[in-house]
Amino acid sequence: MALEEYFTDFGRRDWERDVVDGTVRMAVIGIGGFARNRALPAIQESDYCTTTILVSGSPAAASDVAETFEAEAVVDYEAFLEGDRSDAYDAVYVATPNALHGEYAIAAARRGKHVISEKPLETTVETAREVVDVCADAGVTLMTAYRLQLEPTVRRTREIVRDGLIGDVVQAHGGFSNPILETAGPDSWRLDADLAGGGALVDLGVYPMNTVRYLLDCDPVSVYACARSSGGPFADVDEHVSFQLEFPSDTTASCTASFNAHAQSQLQLVGTDGLVSITSPFGGVVPQDIRVESGDMSMEYTGEPIDEVREEFDYFGYCVLTGTTPEPDGEDGIQDLRAIDAAYESAEVGRRIDLE
Repeated sequence: MALEEYFTDFGRRDWERDVVDGTVRMAVIGIGGFARNRALPAIQESDYCTTTILVSGSPAAASDVAETFEAEAVVDYEAFLEGDRSDAYDAVYVATPNALHGEYAIAAARRGKHVISEKPLETTVETAREVVDVCADAGVTLMTAYRLQLEPTVRRTREIVRDGLIGDVVQAHGGFSNPILETAGPDSWRLDADLAGGGALVDLGVYPMNTVRYLLDCDPVSVYACARSSGGPFADVDEHVSFQLEFPSDTTASCTASFNAHAQSQLQLVGTDGLVSITSPFGGVVPQDIRVESGDMSMEYTGEPIDEVREEFDYFGYCVLTGTTPEPDGEDGIQDLRAIDAAYESAEVGRRIDLE
């Protein structure tokens, strides 16, 4: 295939193979900033999902959010766990702090509800495994919300890599930094190790980690990491982290993440015959700029803006309605948690950690 053909119909939904009718009624659990500003608007605009129930610690305060997004009702967390209004939704989107993902996902699955959970799937491999097993036993769809896997520049890059246009991938470079105190403040749950399960690595570093795994279509065999914090609001979590992943294909991925640096993100794959570089892939609003060098040919392309969060929910709804297993499933979430655990162990002991 000629290089320019990869960018024909750039935003094509290659996963949307069948025409389906119907929508998946969603209960959105946790209506923090991301849910209000990105997820709920995306669900409202989606083809295959609609919000019917909101779950909040302060139902009265959330009434305006329910009105804005035309939800039928708001229930508190305890009421949700007890099954209140469970007849009003088919699936849940879990957007609580990380350490609570498993509790709500498991409760939903046991009532026969499908689950899309924010990343990471949980804070421990053991609890994530329980989520996967309960969903499997209940016969419900489970998806880890890795929206980058539905993002056009990433999907086109995977096609380019799979087709060998840049040869064998030798190196991957990814980085994501965001000055969290400018938006979340020092009391954010993201700076609470018990609720978040970690710091910059868990919240930001998982983006290049998962995206590189997705593009290479394999899992790392070892991890080496360094982490540091300056204290203060970052006393309990990693403020800055760098980590290296080694893959069985002999590819090495070098990644960084920071909670206290100028906001930026980047991703580059270097192969034996070329490279792919994506501008700002992880920052939430992707400019759709991609540069490819293949042999003596070079091409730059800028695609139309696409809401990757809407793509994520449309994909989830499509999978539920068609009985398709999502690519970013529960096992995908577990693999990242295993690598995260190994990275933290490596940072503590100062050596490379092999993954089984």
